Amino acid sequence: MADFEYGPVEIFLIGFDGERPGPDVVNAIVDVVETGTVRLLDLLFVTKSFETGDVVVLEIDEVADEYGLPEFELLEIGIAGEEDVADFADDLEPGTSAALLVVEHTWARNFAQALFNAGGAVLRTERIPAPVVNEIAALSSAE
Repeated sequence: MADFEYGPVEIFLIGFDGERPGPDVVNAIVDVVETGTVRLLDLLFVTKSFETGDVVVLEIDEVADEYGLPEFELLEIGIAGEEDVADFADDLEPGTSAALLVVEHTWARNFAQALFNAGGAVLRTERIPAPVVNEIAALSSAE
């Protein structure tokens, strides 16, 4: 029987205009971590220069003081490798930035372990963005 240390992990690239996200976004990330909904394994800030297209990557410890996170601890720094970062950075337009989050879905750890132990496997997942879900819900409630 497997004893999973981690549940499913997902990488998010969250884009912004300018150099970095504002403190409200960082606070929202901290909130979901503190509630235990997810465990934050890695967090990077990626900026693509408007003039040159060069990519600058900052680790959380380089900006923690700026965001008031001096004791913010990540569980698996480096899990988003250089190749991942380069691949995701290709999606950025010059003059924009992104937060690259690697999160473990803690709610799904036991389910993933039980599924594995039973010989099962997830065959497909699909994420529906919140704006789409809310738009569909608004349309269906208006009818």
